[in-house]
Amino acid sequence: MSGAAAPGGGASRCGRAGREDGSGSVVLLGVVAVALALAVAVAGLGGAVAARHRAQAAADLAALAAADAVLGRAGSGRAGAAEACARAARVLRANGAQGGCAVAADGTVRVDARVRAGGPFAALLAGVPARAAARAGAAPAGPLPP
Repeated sequence: MSGAAAPGGGASRCGRAGREDGSGSVVLLGVVAVALALAVAVAGLGGAVAARHRAQAAADLAALAAADAVLGRAGSGRAGAAEACARAARVLRANGAQGGCAVAADGTVRVDARVRAGGPFAALLAGVPARAAARAGAAPAGPLPP
């Protein structure tokens, strides 16, 4: 008999078949890299959504506080636009937001809020703040619709 057969009766593992050893490790490494990239992207998206919710909450609260001042419900009588917007600015700061305020002639207040995303993946958002707007004021006169 010649030495061509390997022990156990099979063909020997030389030639091309030997070069594929470890290819499963490379594929596994690729799968792990893709999974990690996906996890980082999902975490960044979660941070953006959370920042958007914080911005909306800050805008809502600030608009309500400013409308309260304009309508005289804050306890110190009716306030002007400057005092109402100052009150909105304090509420925005207390909620970690920045923004602006405008009071219309009918007493309706509009507040715009901006919040920077925080957390370990905030750099993924490249410093783009989450934005939200809210409006508050007196209800229209007359009966409510059914």
